[in-house]
Parts: sequence; structure tokens; C-alpha cells
Amino acid sequence: MNWGLFIKIYPKRTIERVNAKVKLLGNTRFSSISILNSRVLMALILFVVLLLSSSIGYILAPVGAVLIYFLSEKILLDYPIKRRTKKLEKEALFFFEVLLLTLEGGRNLRHALNLTANNVDSEISEEFKKTLAEVSYGKSLNEALNDMKKRIPSEVINNAILNMVEANMFGSSIKDSMVNQIDYLRQKQMLDVKAYINKLPMKVSIISVLFFVPIMMLIILAPVLIQYLTG
Repeated sequence: MNWGLFIKIYPKRTIERVNAKVKLLGNTRFSSISILNSRVLMALILFVVLLLSSSIGYILAPVGAVLIYFLSEKILLDYPIKRRTKKLEKEALFFFEVLLLTLEGGRNLRHALNLTANNVDSEISEEFKKTLAEVSYGKSLNEALNDMKKRIPSEVINNAILNMVEANMFGSSIKDSMVNQIDYLRQKQMLDVKAYINKLPMKVSIISVLFFVPIMMLIILAPVLIQYLTG
């Protein structure tokens, strides 16, 4: 990648780190440089606004600018990557189940992936279609699968891809490892659902404190307020 002028502004390691995260977002119109420029721009705008709008802006401005600079990466990259990870893992369970059935039909890995990707409509199917397209352009299947791992933020899915690479390289059966990956994904989704259910009481309590308690207090105190206002 040619960084041009920006190599003088941002450290090469920072650009590579952000670029790796951008790849994990999947199809996006943003580049690593645009993300880094957005971080700096947001920090500068907040710095100027706080500096000019507050009497203690000389204190708030640098603190706010530093906070938004570091939090912006979580907002623009880390949170979307986490959300995409959950989506891909949810889709992967069905995709791998269909792939396993296709493999049991006696097809080789490349043919099974092609057949599954063309018959399952999901984001993970699109990723496998890109991988198979790279194979048709001249890459080996192992090279294309290894490149695909750089676009997938889920360790579970990447473990499945690694098993595919090893099975294709050594000619071993992938069916047993696929069964294990499917079982793990199913158990992981069950644990995620249980964790979400366990968090519901806390969320309901917070909503009650923020909304229902003030309303109840207003209802209770309304007669007193009306009497006071009417004199």
C-alpha cells in the first residue's frame, strides 16, 4: 500500500493496525486513512468548540479532544466489528450445516463450498464467493482461504477455515472437525442467549429508575404542586 504523504503524519504501525480492522468490517467505503483523518478532525472540532464555549475551556478542550480521539476508534471500528462478528457467527451455523451435508454427498471441498455459497443467502456466503472468485483468478484454494481469514473477525469461523486449509493440504477428512465447529457454534449461541436473558433484569431496573420512578413521583406530588400553584 502506498501511503504517500500520510506516512509522514501517521506511524506505519498505526496505519497497518487500522487497515487490518477496516478489512474486518467487510464491504465498506472507508479506508484506513479516512478513518484516521476522521479521528483527528473530530478531535480538533471538539477542541475548538469546548475552548470557545466554556470559561474553563482550556481544561475541557484538551481532555475532550483526547477522549474523542481514542473513543472514536471504538465507535467507528471496534463496535461495528463486534456487531459483525455476532452476525457472521449466527450465519455460520446454518452455512456450515449445509456445507457438512454437501461434503457428505461425496463432493470435494472446493465444489462443496461453491455449491453451499450459491445456495445460502448470507454475508458469510458472500465472503466465500469472494474467496472462490480469487481461486478462479489464479490463487490456490489455501491461499484464498488464508486471505479470507483476514476479513473475518470471528475466531470460531477462522478456526473452521484453518481446518479447511489443513484438510485440503493434507488430504484428510474435514467432516469431524466441521461437526465439532457446528456443535461449538450452537453451544456458544445458547450461552449468548442465556447471558442476554440474565442481563434483562438489570436493564429493566435501569429503565425503571430513569423513567418510571420520576413519573410516579410526579403523580404522587401533583396534588401538592397544584395546590401550591393555585395558592
